Amino acid sequence: MNTIVPIASGKGGVGKTIFTANLGVALARAGKTCLLIDLDLGSSNLHTCLGIKNSNPGIGNYIYKQESSLESLIIETEVPRLYFIPGDSLLPATANLPYFSKKKMLKELGELIADYILIDLGAGSSYNVVDFFLASSSGLVVTTPETTAILSAYSFLKTTVYRLLYRTFPPKSREREIISDFATTPVEGSSQSFVELAELLSTFNAESGERARKQLRNFFPRVILNRGRSNRDFSVGAKLREISRKNLGIPMEYIGFLPEDPQVSRSIFTRRPYMLTNPTVPFSRGLQIVARKMIAAELKNSPRLFDEDGKDLVELREEFSKQMLSQTED
Repeated sequence: MNTIVPIASGKGGVGKTIFTANLGVALARAGKTCLLIDLDLGSSNLHTCLGIKNSNPGIGNYIYKQESSLESLIIETEVPRLYFIPGDSLLPATANLPYFSKKKMLKELGELIADYILIDLGAGSSYNVVDFFLASSSGLVVTTPETTAILSAYSFLKTTVYRLLYRTFPPKSREREIISDFATTPVEGSSQSFVELAELLSTFNAESGERARKQLRNFFPRVILNRGRSNRDFSVGAKLREISRKNLGIPMEYIGFLPEDPQVSRSIFTRRPYMLTNPTVPFSRGLQIVARKMIAAELKNSPRLFDEDGKDLVELREEFSKQMLSQTED
């Protein structure tokens, strides 16, 4: 049995792909077999972060039926227990994934053998991205403290919840009509949320309302705040969690805070994951915390705990504060 972890971002440039590569290293070093899949269709570059040459068949070959299965695309990396399925770099123009290819791919994902399958998705909120994010109830959303990035992350979550509820019901159903009508009503700045949508569905059919409520309870995305520079930045992830709870009616865990480190982006030029060369710096320690929390959640049957001020994150925040103070004194 595998654990599928889609990794998304509301906008590009937040470090999602670098994060995915290094999280894979952290999980593999923690003793877990991990498979990375580059599904950033039209802009795949996860291979660069892993230091793998762009010469292997990938998702593009699968989409164009030159390869019969996802399993046939798996290649080894230099890290023990870490494997990789390349993207579409050799065969461009795959951003508009055909519906049946997507359906077949989603089915095969559940059949792949690994402890963790990390899926690097494209940035934004297209339905292809959202549908792959919904392959798991607990995907990761990577963002940064910048206002545009936070707003984009929130927008992505909002679109995902709409899509989740919409696809809960069959085509041409009255429930889908109700959800579509609700989608035209802004929830920000009003008393409405997706909880109210579930209640609205209940007035039509009690069973439908309960199905919607169950979907909201079980949808449990997790947020990663990348490139944090201060204690104030640390609190941004908690604010996004609170806004999502209030306006969208979903629980969300603030699972990781990764401090800014200019050397992380430079590691792309060395073609080696940063975790391999700098395993003890704050950025790498933050990734190790994320990996530990993911593994602990697996062992505890994924408890719905989202204590963003857990001991490990507080320790990292304190260490980061000391580092910032030292730099100021210097």
